[in-house]
Amino acid sequence: MGGKTITRADLCEAVYKRVGLSRTESAALVETVLGQIGDCVVRGEAVKLSSFGTFMVRPKGKRIGRNPKTGEEVPISPRRVLVFKASNVLKQRINGGLANGNGAHGED
Repeated sequence: MGGKTITRADLCEAVYKRVGLSRTESAALVETVLGQIGDCVVRGEAVKLSSFGTFMVRPKGKRIGRNPKTGEEVPISPRRVLVFKASNVLKQRINGGLANGNGAHGED
C-alpha cells in the first residue's frame, strides 16, 4: 500500500480480505469506526489508538497573519484544529526500528 493515498474503499477491501466479513459488513465496520473517531474529536475528546497514535483537537487563538502576496496584515480568527500525534511504536516502525511491525510494548 506504500506510495499512494489510501481511501475508504481501500480500507474496506483490506478488512474484507483479512477479517473475512462480507464486503458490505466490512464497509459498515470501517464507516462505524471512522464515524466514532470523527464524533469524538468533534466533541473535543482525544482518541488514543494504542501503538498508533492520538487524534486531538487543540484551540488556536486569534492572531495576526500576513498575506504572502501583498504583505498586508490580516486578522486570523480563533479556531480549533485537529492534530495527530504518532505513538512511539508507530514512529519506530516508520523509521525501520520495527520493520516487521511485531514489536512488543516496552521494547527498545
